[in-house]
Amino acid sequence: MKRRASQIAKSILINSLIFLSVYYAAYSYQTRNAPSGIAPEIKGVMLDGSIFPGLAEVEKPVLVHFWATWCRVCEFEHGNISRIAADYPVVGIASQSGSLADVASYVEKHEVTYPILVSNGENAQRWGITGYPTSFIVDENNEITFTEVGFTSEMGLRFRLWWASMF
Repeated sequence: MKRRASQIAKSILINSLIFLSVYYAAYSYQTRNAPSGIAPEIKGVMLDGSIFPGLAEVEKPVLVHFWATWCRVCEFEHGNISRIAADYPVVGIASQSGSLADVASYVEKHEVTYPILVSNGENAQRWGITGYPTSFIVDENNEITFTEVGFTSEMGLRFRLWWASMF
């Protein structure tokens, strides 16, 4: 009986290590071009027609969220990001998603409530985006403290924003 329990525990440990290794390898590959340190510049026009003022003046951590209208995973994440925007600064960057009118129509249809900057892909290139959605947390020193490619939970992002505000 003890031997069987030991074999099960060993199997769980080995499978967990394999899973973590594959996850870390995939994460490393997806974020290989992502910047670290000081956040790159963001340029563009907000959906309301104003010019984006930049990140240099932020006083607390901000979520920079790259997404696209054609990205189905992004659709599932809009609600999470909208709820976070009620408590933290958020800038959503609609990349390679068409004109201001195209993005405005999508935002209305999907009830996106956070601020949106419309970009032709220049910002995505500057930030090393390899997939959508991609989220960054930038602290008050304009430094990137977190990067995630793919779906991210609301609680995970909230924790990371809270953590960035603590230090």
